[in-house]
Amino acid sequence: MAAPEAAARKRRLKGHFAARAKRPRGGGRQLEAGMRGILITCNMNERKCVGEAYSLLGEYGDLLYGPEQVRAALPSAGRAGPGSGRTRGPRSWCWGRTGLGAHRAGRTVCPQLSGPAERLSGSKREEEDEVEEDEEEDEEAAEDDAEAALKKEVGQIRASTERQLRRFQSVESGANNVVFIRTRGIEPENLVHHILKDIHTTKKKKTRVILRMLPVSGTCKAFLEDIKKYTETFFEPWFKAPSKSTFQIAYKARNNSHMSREEVIKELAGIVGSLNPENKVDLNNPQYTIVVEIIKNVCCLSVVRDYVLFRKYNLQEVVKSDKDNMQQNPSNVAEEQTSTAVKHETMEENLKEVKQE
Repeated sequence: MAAPEAAARKRRLKGHFAARAKRPRGGGRQLEAGMRGILITCNMNERKCVGEAYSLLGEYGDLLYGPEQVRAALPSAGRAGPGSGRTRGPRSWCWGRTGLGAHRAGRTVCPQLSGPAERLSGSKREEEDEVEEDEEEDEEAAEDDAEAALKKEVGQIRASTERQLRRFQSVESGANNVVFIRTRGIEPENLVHHILKDIHTTKKKKTRVILRMLPVSGTCKAFLEDIKKYTETFFEPWFKAPSKSTFQIAYKARNNSHMSREEVIKELAGIVGSLNPENKVDLNNPQYTIVVEIIKNVCCLSVVRDYVLFRKYNLQEVVKSDKDNMQQNPSNVAEEQTSTAVKHETMEENLKEVKQE
């Protein structure tokens, strides 16, 4: 009877590991609606980009918010050891307990506990006892493996929870050459602005592969109705009366084909105008820039300052002087001015349409 039970335990263990293998890995490690953080673009080296981001954000995060309080890592669960509640002495004929086969037969394992009339013949008894011991060892090994596997899984879940509570945590962005660093307990727009301001002032280059670093103050589903509903309250701190500001909208979509750039810009400009009709479009030097970054089915939003001064929040460009930029790209400046004039007229028309409605 013991052999079928051991086989059943092995089947259960096999089912446990098979189910575990089918579970999606990296739960909570993908960009999704409701997250806040920093969107970083890089040049063909995402792993190095993540390392640079951790180093840079950690440096300035400690300056602004103090050193991060990190709890000690939980020990990974393995086989039961000292202090685990499972103690096991050396195997002996006289353990003082009843073996599985012997218990069913109504006798004890230790021959000293039974009378001579109840003992089996020497060779036959030894063979049965050896079989019983092997079965017990298999069952105990299976139990230990199952217990160790469960403890290890619990440890991994706890460790994952610990990582999620860190100040900065990299998650899958869903696009190539784009890294998303989720933040907790900080204001991403203030941190990124402080970093760019310091680099712009000192002109000291601190990264090699990071290109742009955009704060993400809010995220929602990348559907027009969801974006409209979310931004009606999201824009209030910057644009709701009595506050009045000049603004522009910077839009970018990756791995998404169902959103229309013109429709999104028109709706967002209309919402800003409805919060205060005195809000005006300014594509040359606006007070605020509404950054819209769409990746797959997630819309990342932020309202940033000094977008033009900090070269669209590009860490490689902000270290250069204005004179260097003019000398390197004189034609680009003229094209940008022409493009800016066209976009300005388009946004003004959108605002006028909204006011008339």
